[in-house]
Amino acid sequence: MKIEGKEYRTIWFDEKSQTVKIIDQTKLPHQFIIKDLKTVKDAINAIKIMEVRGAPLIGGTAAYGIVLAIMEKNDPNFIKKSSEDLIQSRPTAINLKWSVDRMMKKLSGVNNNELLKVALNEAKAICEEDVKFCENIGLNGLKIIEEIYNKKKDTVNILTHCNAGWLATINWGTATSPIYHAHKKGIPVHVWADETRPRNQGANLTSYELNEEGIRNTIIADNTGGILMQRGEVDMCIVGTDRTLANGDVCNKIGTYLKALSAHDNKVPFYVALPSSTIDWNIKSYKDIPIEERNSQELSHIDGLDKDGNIKKIQIYPKKSKALNLAFDITPAKYVTGLITERGICEASKDGLEKLFK
Repeated sequence: MKIEGKEYRTIWFDEKSQTVKIIDQTKLPHQFIIKDLKTVKDAINAIKIMEVRGAPLIGGTAAYGIVLAIMEKNDPNFIKKSSEDLIQSRPTAINLKWSVDRMMKKLSGVNNNELLKVALNEAKAICEEDVKFCENIGLNGLKIIEEIYNKKKDTVNILTHCNAGWLATINWGTATSPIYHAHKKGIPVHVWADETRPRNQGANLTSYELNEEGIRNTIIADNTGGILMQRGEVDMCIVGTDRTLANGDVCNKIGTYLKALSAHDNKVPFYVALPSSTIDWNIKSYKDIPIEERNSQELSHIDGLDKDGNIKKIQIYPKKSKALNLAFDITPAKYVTGLITERGICEASKDGLEKLFK
């Protein structure tokens, strides 16, 4: 997608410098900075501090992390340890482990002199696959937006939470992909973008990328969605997911569950957009999903621009106050209208997912 009219992806391998390049998302929307990842530690750190974020992009970064490990030290023990460290960098998003496991399986039995070539090709393949998956998610989700527009004959108002946009994937996004396709087809859409505390990914990233594509959007406080639904000002919700269980339960950014409850109470369709790499076929209960708890300073402090245009971090809580910063919550399948995948739309259930993927 575009930034200031130029096409970008969120991650790519630069042949000339032999480095992995990323858009540093901790600096958006105030600064656009392309950063080099030169070592596997760089990749791990980028994931941990959220220079890259979003389940599909984390997976792509982890794949390139294996490439960087091989470039750094083509030694089986080092590569194995690197793969373990990558998996541990953020525990909730299943794409991370899926990507590393796929890379390691591909490299099994490969001669040392071929290892880098095979790894690089596989990392590129993972990223290209994600682009295609996300594009197809958009085409499938477009049908829902078209149906609403054909009935309403007016702007379709869509609420989304966090950033499941192209900045969270390699391109297109998951939740935003249907929106981008609708916009390209000439369907008038307007997006309510939850600011998504504490890191404000909705305000800083979703609104930013929608602006760059010329799509109307309005940032709202996280607790505003309910009253907008009561007023009939939300036609549908679309969110992403960091891990979806085989029974249709959805693990996504903290606050998603509350949006689903509001949507259910107000009879607003609530859709979840995901590539199949985000499905966890093994965990049976949402209670077994590892929920990441991040540094409380993400709650107690906030970044912004000062009057001179410099990014500053300021404290907004009393110094003596404690804060709990859980990064994700679980939305039970019963509150999900449907899952929008690269293979089609299905109900949020074991039967629904298995009909598409088994």
